[in-house]
Amino acid sequence: MSSTDSDVRGKKSMSRDTEEIADQIDAIRADLQSLTSTVSRIANKQINRAQDKAVETAGQAEEAIRQNPLSAVAIAVGLGFLFGVFTRR
Repeated sequence: MSSTDSDVRGKKSMSRDTEEIADQIDAIRADLQSLTSTVSRIANKQINRAQDKAVETAGQAEEAIRQNPLSAVAIAVGLGFLFGVFTRR
């Protein structure tokens, strides 16, 4: 066997290895794109849930203020006073 035969075999082997690595990189890219899409979809669902909950809570607070306006004013004054006391320090 000549050295040129082994050189050719070595180059073919390296070529196959390079192709396998390229295929693995492509597979990793596809997996990352899929993962990114899944994470984005989950994040959007969570954002929508949080927005819905915030709107619901704001509606409940608004209703509570309508039902008990004096209590709401008293709570607001109390919180304002406490905020003022803590920020003076």
